[in-house]
Parts: sequence; C-alpha cells; structure tokens
Amino acid sequence: MDRRQLILGMGGVVALGACRAADGKPRQSAARADLYRCEGCEGVFERQPTASSARIAPPGEPGEPLVLAGTVIALDGRLAAGVTIYAYHTNSAGFYANGTPETEWSRRHGRLRGWAKTGADGRYRFETIKPAPYPDRSLPAHVHLTMFEPGRRPYWIDDIVFDDDALVDAAYRRRMENRGGDGIVRLDREADGRLLAVRDILLERHPA
Repeated sequence: MDRRQLILGMGGVVALGACRAADGKPRQSAARADLYRCEGCEGVFERQPTASSARIAPPGEPGEPLVLAGTVIALDGRLAAGVTIYAYHTNSAGFYANGTPETEWSRRHGRLRGWAKTGADGRYRFETIKPAPYPDRSLPAHVHLTMFEPGRRPYWIDDIVFDDDALVDAAYRRRMENRGGDGIVRLDREADGRLLAVRDILLERHPA
C-alpha cells in the first residue's frame, strides 16, 4: 500500500506526518510574520480553474516532459479541497520567456504557467517540461508555487527543486524555509517515460 492509498483508506485524514514537514522538521506552530509578503502572488487570480489537472507546457515545447503532482493537506491533517495552485517556471534555456502583455505577471512570469484547483481528494497535477536553472546558475532549476485557499489571502511556498541538481547543495538546503513542507523532490519515471515529481503540500497557518 502506497502513501496515497493509506491517506484515502483513512477517510481522507493523514495520520502520519501531518504535523511535520516531509524532511522531519516541525511545522510552524504560529503563522509566519511574512506569510503574505509575496511579489507576484496576484498571478493566482488571473484564472479561475475548476480542474485539478492542468497543462503548463504546450505540445512541442522544447525540454524533457515532466509531471508535477501531489496532495494538499490542511492543518488538521485532512485532504484540502478547493485550493488553487498557481505554478510557473523557466523554459529549457532558463528564461521566463514569451510572456503575454495582459498583466505584469503574464509578462514577467513567461508563458510556462498554469492553475489547478484541488478536488475532494486534495490532489493536483501539472503537465509541463523540466525547467532549467537560470543561465548564470544563481539558482537551481525550480518551479514557483502560489497557494490560494478560499477566504484567505494568497501566499508562496518553497519552490519545487530537484534532489539530484548539483545546485541543491548543503548551503541551499539550509536556506530552505519549509514553507508548505519540503520542496526538494526526487525525480521518478511514469510508465510512459515522462519524469514525475511528487510535491505534497502542507498548508500554512494563517494569522488570526
């Protein structure tokens, strides 16, 4: 029985790891003072998704096909429905390229972006390509994630980064804040050969 089957078999309650991040660090016992300090989080409002699965990279986009998937978990350990996730990343050359002029964020974030909304099972899924690091290699390859829970303000969580990336070194790992849980993911392969990265998300505590 895998982890997802365990979750569903317990009536949608996560019994293991609900109060700790994926790397074993304790979850925040209080809301972060800078939870809503977020440049570009407004981008989450540019679409109103209804599906839990979305395509970021169009067919034919250069790069290695990648599936990003996971489960969103609420503070009480239950699967979180109705949460919108906004994801964006660089192309295979490391640029946020070919943005559109509608908004500041459609220009700055490039065209490789997408929105998904979790269903009753708390799951989300994006089909895309593996991003490249910035050309100056100042950051590893990463995927930005913004969360929007109904009735709350949006906030960012730790980027998805890849465990086998040489730029995800000890110093980088120490700097990660575990916003939304551990963002370091291992790459596996789906049956069709596409890369698969699973990033489960632990919702953050909001200010009272």
